[in-house]
Amino acid sequence: MEKRTRAATAGSLAAMAAFGASELTAGLLGSVPSLVESIGDVIVDTVPTPIKDWAIAVFGVYDKLALIIGIIAVGLLVGAVVGLLAAGKRWVGPFVFVVFGVAGVVAAVSQGESLLGSVVGAAVAVAVGVVVLDFLLERAERPSPEMDESRRRFLVTAGATVVVVALAAGTGRMLIGRSRRLAARRGAVDLPSPVEAAPAPAPEMQMDVEGLSSLVTSNSDFYRIDTALSIPQVDIETWTLKITGMVDRPYEMDFEELLAMDMVERYVTLSCVSNRVGGDLVGNAKWLGVPLSAVLDRAGVIPGASQVVGRAVDGFTVGFPTQAVYDGREALVAVGMNGEPLPAEHGFPARLVVAGLYGYVSATKWLAEIELTTWDDFDAYWVPRGWSKVGPVKTQSRIDTPRSGEQIGTEPRAIAGVAWAPNVGIERVEVQIDDQAWVEAELAESLADDSWRQWKLDWAPTAGQHRIRVRATDKSGYTQTDQMAPPAPDGATGWHTIRVTVT
Repeated sequence: MEKRTRAATAGSLAAMAAFGASELTAGLLGSVPSLVESIGDVIVDTVPTPIKDWAIAVFGVYDKLALIIGIIAVGLLVGAVVGLLAAGKRWVGPFVFVVFGVAGVVAAVSQGESLLGSVVGAAVAVAVGVVVLDFLLERAERPSPEMDESRRRFLVTAGATVVVVALAAGTGRMLIGRSRRLAARRGAVDLPSPVEAAPAPAPEMQMDVEGLSSLVTSNSDFYRIDTALSIPQVDIETWTLKITGMVDRPYEMDFEELLAMDMVERYVTLSCVSNRVGGDLVGNAKWLGVPLSAVLDRAGVIPGASQVVGRAVDGFTVGFPTQAVYDGREALVAVGMNGEPLPAEHGFPARLVVAGLYGYVSATKWLAEIELTTWDDFDAYWVPRGWSKVGPVKTQSRIDTPRSGEQIGTEPRAIAGVAWAPNVGIERVEVQIDDQAWVEAELAESLADDSWRQWKLDWAPTAGQHRIRVRATDKSGYTQTDQMAPPAPDGATGWHTIRVTVT
């Protein structure tokens, strides 16, 4: 009887540990949902109306809390049963935890959460639950000459587990609550109307080809590459932007002051230096922000200040030539993205957007400070790690459709993709099929020189295997080199090449 009680306790504690790990992960990583809440949401959506009415009548405003407690209680009960079964067959524990993990993922995804975030949360919960169960069962079954000593050891271990789990779950709940409060404040932000609005894309700027990247990348599809382990949650009520360094009038402004400045809208394509030829670490968005020149002019840049350093709230830094602020390119302190406040993962409340420079030298998210200094006096985050201090975006083109390795039929179709050369603009795109002559592709009208352009080439495929290559020429007259180079240290080069099979 003693061993069965210990096994049941071990199972319940393992379930608690899984719940706690799920909550802590959700609190630390903003993109990971609370699986407990996701399951609760599914129950709320599917439970018959009479039961909902009964719950409201009995629990009132605490009906959601009662549901969460009920889910946890059921989890503890199931955990106890799992502990009893796993005491004799250890495979039962991992099996049941994986089943519940999959159920949690399905529940979260059905509520609109990301698949990747849901899988990460479930994987952490399952792993913790299995490890804790195995550890506690091993302690429960460990023989001891004295029964009281064996019981004492198990109780101490169980008690310590309860404390750790409670701290993890409590911390996770606190972080989740804070993230939601800050998200609510973001949702309440009323972006100002720009003094210069970007026109909506005209029909001739967009091509209707299946598989072709959209002209404007949605916020949810826009790539995210940064050094933040978890997304910084910035409170706009306390956030400020400092302008420091080699300026006549250093100053600091809060979010309301920033929003009060004259805003402009610009379409700008951003690319990560880590993007390989043909890669997807690139996106085009409509940004709302204050021209960086206006922010710096207010401070008065001292002659000789040759580098702009952007600092994020998490300590990340970038650095780019001061000249880039004043050479006519688009350089913004952005607060909006595609018509809404910056998403948290893309830098809310403010970030830098500088056309024609890779993100690692310019695109500071969660911006906290802009410092003016000399080129030699400071090396930003990635420079000591072997990346080039100068990071102009290289002219690039990509084939979106067909996909490399795809099997297609002989019916006529389009080869299509996008090309970009921010701050310069795309002049021409050419496609080569096998060893035939290069053929100029049809270009959509340009949205802006800082924006990528869609292109396509009508093709009547013939049976067999085919190699397709693309190259772009920008408005300076430069044509992409065929020399393949990796992203390090200053961006990849080469022609995007795919191979398809026509049957």
